[in-house]
Amino acid sequence: MTTIRTSHLARPVPAPVVRELLTADDAGRPAVPVTDDEGGAPLRCCLRRSRPGEPIALVSYAPLRRWAAETGADPGPYDEQGPVFVHAGECAGPAGGDLPFTHAHRTLRRYSAGGRILGGRLVEAPEDFAPALDEAFADPEVALVHVRAVEYGCFLYEVRRG
Repeated sequence: MTTIRTSHLARPVPAPVVRELLTADDAGRPAVPVTDDEGGAPLRCCLRRSRPGEPIALVSYAPLRRWAAETGADPGPYDEQGPVFVHAGECAGPAGGDLPFTHAHRTLRRYSAGGRILGGRLVEAPEDFAPALDEAFADPEVALVHVRAVEYGCFLYEVRRG
């Protein structure tokens, strides 16, 4: 596993939000907890892969909508929701400050303070990840970056201007 060090902080789905999502996710459905027999699901609550035997749930999450509610932005048509894995019970949160899930191609999607997409970048190599975030935040209009999986487009985590 490659360790990526940067001054940018990966932000997991916060524990209070996870508790809400387990009751009713952002599509209005209750979570259906399962035991992850194989492990390997990318958990958005602690930014690590699940371990065999852990209780997890796949829920619908609207990251830009939740950020906009916090900041007063209006994401307009960019508001979207998609599937994310979270622990189905208590979670200790992330263990470290390294950027997670950098081992595969990722898309860094940039957003303005108003909630509009400002562009994106495909990152193909782990060593290009931190420089790509630096490049994104070199633009003073960028307030937020979503890190997404290329193969499914799923939201992995956000990085905010720090």
